[in-house]
Amino acid sequence: MTTKTVLVTGANRGIGLELCRQLKARGDTVIAVCRASTLELDALGVQVESDINVTDPKALYALGVRLKGKKVDTLIANAGILQHEELGNLNFGTIEAQLEVNALGPLRTVEAFLNNLHEDSKVALITSRMGSIGDNSSGGYYGYRMSKAALNAAGMSLAHDLKGRGVAVVTLHPGYVRTDMTGNSGGIAPAESAKLLIARIDALSLKTTGKFLHANGEELPW
Repeated sequence: MTTKTVLVTGANRGIGLELCRQLKARGDTVIAVCRASTLELDALGVQVESDINVTDPKALYALGVRLKGKKVDTLIANAGILQHEELGNLNFGTIEAQLEVNALGPLRTVEAFLNNLHEDSKVALITSRMGSIGDNSSGGYYGYRMSKAALNAAGMSLAHDLKGRGVAVVTLHPGYVRTDMTGNSGGIAPAESAKLLIARIDALSLKTTGKFLHANGEELPW
């Protein structure tokens, strides 16, 4: 397989860290974007770009300037947060924060590195099936569900807008993964999730652009 340059946001822990680890291990050049690096990330020997918050357009712009002229074959917008709200005791601050990070963050990221993408590049948005309206059978989690539904909508628009540039887009649910974000209560390990996500990204093409997929390959309802 040809070596690729892959940019990953939210790279310092959980799924992002595992994506970086596996992509580096197979020989890809990895640009790991995060708010703060970790010993585990530093040990991978990838290009770490820290002090980057996906809600901060100035920080993203500055990184875009530093990476000017560098081709990015795959952009993985993985950074995200999870909070829980209940009707009757809603915290609109956490709802707004999730919209900023989970929905606007990936869109800001794609916009910032638009000129780094080229024909045959790929964009992968790490979402959640909790953003599926058709799959919502339990309610709650207002901020997380709304932010991921908004991200899914952005993913479809990006698929249409980038197709003419030869860039394919996929929106991916990683599974219920055992990470700090889920309180380590998930049903799948980060390493397994990352492996499946990479397989979905590798299979992505302009023929399949715009899909909402589970990491296992199942197409999910919007």
